[in-house]
Amino acid sequence: MSRASEDSNRRMLRARDAMDRSYAEPLDVPALAAIACVSEAHFIRTFKATFGETPHRYLQRRRVERAMWLLRCTDASVTDVCMTVGFSSLGTFSRVFSAIVGEPPSVHRRRGPLAPVPSCFGMRWLRPAETAVPEKPAAPARP
Repeated sequence: MSRASEDSNRRMLRARDAMDRSYAEPLDVPALAAIACVSEAHFIRTFKATFGETPHRYLQRRRVERAMWLLRCTDASVTDVCMTVGFSSLGTFSRVFSAIVGEPPSVHRRRGPLAPVPSCFGMRWLRPAETAVPEKPAAPARP
């Protein structure tokens, strides 16, 4: 691995760590690109090449992971969970949650509290698949 490649990976990891720490805050590409010390276009392209998904999709998935835990381990309302993890619209939260997890937040909550297992097993078992749903639906073919 070249020195330039290592430097690029460090920059992307720095931005991803910021997303992991501050997932509930309003984060945008310009702020994340500044953390990585690269241009916005370069950041999006390099982040996707490094981690296999765009920064926006990674942040959505990170927020949904936290929401999954909150829904099953607290009695906060779905709206409160939505706002706590950083979504500003309940409709968007429900749509993104359903697309990533495969079921609506209310159905996920009915599964009840999580079983007492080591956190590493629980996190891996419950982590939504990175490739569960494409970011944007494909445009229908025109006749």
